[in-house]
Amino acid sequence: MQDRIVEFIQALRAAGVRVSLAESADGLRAIEAMGVQDRELFKAALRTSLVKEHSDFAAFDQLFPIFFSAGAPPMQQMGEGMTAEQEAQLQQALDQLMDQLGERLRDLLRRLTNGEGLTQEELEAFANQAGMQNMRSASPQMQRYIMQQMEKQLGLNQLKLLLEKLDQALKEAGMDQQGREQARNAAQENANSLEQQIEQYVGQNMAKQLADEMRHDPINDLMNQPIDELSAREIDMLRDEVRRMAARLKTRAALRNRRNRQGKLDAKATIRHAQRYGGVPIEIQYKHKRLKPKLAVICDISTSMRPHASFMLTLMYELQDVVSRTRSFAFIGDMHDITQDFVAQRPQEAIHEVLQRIPPGHYSTDLGASLATFCRDNLDAVDRRTTVIVLGDGRNNYNDPRLDCVQTIKRHAKRVFWFTPEHQRQWGTGDSDMHRYAPLMDQIHYVSTLQQLAAAIDHLLS
Repeated sequence: MQDRIVEFIQALRAAGVRVSLAESADGLRAIEAMGVQDRELFKAALRTSLVKEHSDFAAFDQLFPIFFSAGAPPMQQMGEGMTAEQEAQLQQALDQLMDQLGERLRDLLRRLTNGEGLTQEELEAFANQAGMQNMRSASPQMQRYIMQQMEKQLGLNQLKLLLEKLDQALKEAGMDQQGREQARNAAQENANSLEQQIEQYVGQNMAKQLADEMRHDPINDLMNQPIDELSAREIDMLRDEVRRMAARLKTRAALRNRRNRQGKLDAKATIRHAQRYGGVPIEIQYKHKRLKPKLAVICDISTSMRPHASFMLTLMYELQDVVSRTRSFAFIGDMHDITQDFVAQRPQEAIHEVLQRIPPGHYSTDLGASLATFCRDNLDAVDRRTTVIVLGDGRNNYNDPRLDCVQTIKRHAKRVFWFTPEHQRQWGTGDSDMHRYAPLMDQIHYVSTLQQLAAAIDHLLS
């Protein structure tokens, strides 16, 4: 069961659902504690542990029955519950039909009559004939195509014609309407069971392929690998993925904006508005949240942080449709306003130009001095609607961290976030001042990997 849950999680990720390692572990622990006897409780435990966004529920609900199927409903013999006379009439009709039908429909009629399902070997044979072993995609469209081909081989695409022929043969054999309806319903239910067998078989194989693709997808592996461990070639491989990731984040932000557009009830404004008319009528007033944030992004572009800053700035500028304004700054030994670099150029071109213009030096990082320059020259970029994001490892070459400048920025800003690639256990080691900056932050996000960086930005936009 643990292996099946792991495959399920991999399929969720392949479907675009973000599931972290910690959430995967939570799901496994929840199932270990609750067991698998109660299917609905089992489903609820996995859903609570693994799915964070309402928009991801559909993917979960689609994949869950594929991996954790309750099985196709049991099939029944068509003559079950019939009188001896009706059984004789049924047999007469079947003998007549068998002489009229081709081999494929004869086989289907036999299955529908006897309640005979498909064996694993038969399912594999039908799937191979449908081309499942050669498919290159595990998309829903491919799944439907394979299912249709398998149903066609079984004759289920001619089910309506077969049931009409059966009804006519039973009528000619003298069976009354009630008996004919009973036979037709039994045949239809058995056909539904065969279709479900095929659907579950194809779905499970598709889901397994999705999980295998996710397991062996180099891009997925790279997205979850620490950025500072990536080679130059691997960083290049991720550049296109960053744009796709930005598109997904943009869609999620747009959906949240649409859901929140009405706003929340503003009781005070409602009462004030009603007083103008003596309290009648009452017109509900709403408090509208400003959904598009203003951002000021401050990036460390020293040697160790350049790949992080490149990905961060690319994501932020690909997301301009869902923010009201972005001001960007870069520092090594001093602060530079790089906002204008992104006005007339694509993000990748602008970032390349900035990195060329501000080359790294040897132990030249001075975050404290850079913050002082920001407070002196660029504080107009921050107001009570602005979220300030600092991307950096907090390493300052033993220079003055200028905590007073951080406090000044915080007084002017709506909130201040810090994105750091260093784990908390590294804060305060060597020349790190991160342990001193941390208490001044509204939030700190650990962004060692591209996936974590995207998750932090998604959280910011929510």
